[in-house]
Amino acid sequence: MSVTIRKNKREDNEILAKIIRTSFHDFDVKATCGTVYTDPTTDDLFSLFQTERSALFVAEENGVILGCCGIFPTENLPENTTELVKFYLTKEARGKGIGKLLMEKCFDKAKELGYQQVYLESLPEFSKAVSIYEKQGFQYLEKALGNSGHSGCNLWMIKKLN
Repeated sequence: MSVTIRKNKREDNEILAKIIRTSFHDFDVKATCGTVYTDPTTDDLFSLFQTERSALFVAEENGVILGCCGIFPTENLPENTTELVKFYLTKEARGKGIGKLLMEKCFDKAKELGYQQVYLESLPEFSKAVSIYEKQGFQYLEKALGNSGHSGCNLWMIKKLN
């Protein structure tokens, strides 16, 4: 497997938005309102990730984009906490360890930027991703933190960075 993990580029916008929205269909997620699916920033991730203390990484193999994962300083999170965001892979890329590579790149970047913990929001339908979060040491929370604007998510987790 010759997968490259790199920072996102403006020309990635269209394919990343498609990968994100296709994932909702792949996992038969009905709740699209109040999620990344309808979030207008999904169509211009390059601009969104120009925000200070944020990063979006893309997995690519032989010029084909396989997915993405990022960290973002979501408003009103606890001090030194970042949100793990936009963690989506194409159907072909799932189950090959690519998601783990992307997530670990995000953890490394979060530490480099001075974050001490990583928060995330998800949906139970994304059970494959949720199992990865559990294996990576994320703990469940009873309610949302911060103000992501994704009121459709009903699963919240947090991980302390070593």
